[in-house]
Amino acid sequence: MSQLVEILMRWQRGESLRAIAGSLAISRNTVREYVRMAETGGLPREPAVSHEALTAFVSEHFPAAAGRGTSVLWRRELDVRREEIAEGLKTNRVGTVWARMHASGRIKTSLSTFRRYVRQELPAPVDPQEVVVHGPEATPGEWAEVDYGRLGPWLDPRTGNRRTLWAFVMVLAYSRHVFVWPVLKMDQRAWLEAHVRAFQFFGGVVERIVLDNLKAGVLKPDIYSPHLNRAYGELGLHYDVLLDPARSGHPKDKPRVERLMPFVREHLYRGREERFADLEAGGRFAEQWCRDEAGVRTHRTTRRRPYEAFRQEELPVLRPLPESAWEIYVWARAKVAPDCYCSVAGAYYTVPYGQLHRELDVRLSDRQVEFFDRGQVVKVHARVPKGRRSTDPADFPPDRIAFYQRTPQWCLKEAALLGPGVHAAIHELLQVHTSAHLRQAQGILRLSDTFGGKRLNAACQRAADYGDPRYMTVKNILQAGLDGQPYQIPLVKPAPVIGAGAYLRGAAAYAGRPRADGVAATTEAPLGGEAPPQSR
Repeated sequence: MSQLVEILMRWQRGESLRAIAGSLAISRNTVREYVRMAETGGLPREPAVSHEALTAFVSEHFPAAAGRGTSVLWRRELDVRREEIAEGLKTNRVGTVWARMHASGRIKTSLSTFRRYVRQELPAPVDPQEVVVHGPEATPGEWAEVDYGRLGPWLDPRTGNRRTLWAFVMVLAYSRHVFVWPVLKMDQRAWLEAHVRAFQFFGGVVERIVLDNLKAGVLKPDIYSPHLNRAYGELGLHYDVLLDPARSGHPKDKPRVERLMPFVREHLYRGREERFADLEAGGRFAEQWCRDEAGVRTHRTTRRRPYEAFRQEELPVLRPLPESAWEIYVWARAKVAPDCYCSVAGAYYTVPYGQLHRELDVRLSDRQVEFFDRGQVVKVHARVPKGRRSTDPADFPPDRIAFYQRTPQWCLKEAALLGPGVHAAIHELLQVHTSAHLRQAQGILRLSDTFGGKRLNAACQRAADYGDPRYMTVKNILQAGLDGQPYQIPLVKPAPVIGAGAYLRGAAAYAGRPRADGVAATTEAPLGGEAPPQSR
């Protein structure tokens, strides 16, 4: 508008169109067109009017030029086709509408002028969702915002493989003091551990934490009643802090931490990968960076140094840390298999067989694993590494676990209580192929329930003297009553038995069966025990 007033003022002073165009660095044709339009509007060349009157004339007769940057001449050309332009914009973009009209010769303006005209005269309706409404300013110690952000590729020194390194970030809303901790996994344990480290770093706890809806913190997003992860909810109770998830898909609910992510990635990690030789070293460097670099910069919004604002105003009002440290643990679910084992974090643990086929809640810490059924503790184990088993024999039915409980050491101990003969027989039996002879040793001990310890001791002594302390031999001696009869110990003791000797069908199954040479097998037991079946 001021340029048009200048043109008309010089024209009234008697300057030529060439002089006006040269002085204002515009086209002579443009000056001529402006003058023609002014004369048409009733402005005479003489007498000259004041600057105020000329400004009022331009505002009245050239309203399109008031406060606009687009040339009045081209604006007249586009105003004529305003409806056509508006109709074209309903289905096409600005560039497409201009290209079609320009190619057909209906307009001669440039694309930039055309865009400026559309922006000024035909603006798109404002989407209310685009409007950002800032909430009330944070007060010291009121809330913090947390999120994960990607730092970049990282070379794992243990494996030599490149992995993606992430950063847990917590920023205090008032002072903008920040805590950063590098992680490789964004799982539940890393999420909880990072919170504990953040509270220790700040030396206190805020009233509220605004977080994203990631699974480590929120199991089911809901604007009114979000379902928090169980362990995360218990952490909030321990530290007396309100956990307030942002709306799903609304990152602007936590703008401070969202805006901080590129800054952390650029200033903390890029070009400094050597400071992250391992996660602990990287974590210590990140804490130092938060205090000595990020904390002393002048924040472009608050115009203050975050660490100074934190020390002076926010730290004194933070809630104190609890007296007892919170033990980091996570919750899981596990189903009891038919063998009474539950698979938890790659390891296996037994629970009482009464819980068979049920699904239990499991709380895992670094030290132990606890199993819960409807809130009641049903089993506690010390934690074992992946692939290992933690077995409590008491969790199995007594009749199903007896064999595994009665080890060779147990058998020898029980045999010594029954007598030297029993101990000698079982000791000799377990000398060779211990695992194969274990069931026979257990069977010999059970014979005391039927025949008594005294008779069993005599029978075992007789069998051991003849070098055949097998279960069936001892049993046949007892059944035949040979344990109470005198016998002569052979001068040359037979070779010890090296086979398992577990003849499941007994000697009667072999009685009368012909041998390979046509001679019938005998059941005579010259040592007082059962004769082994002859080879066929």
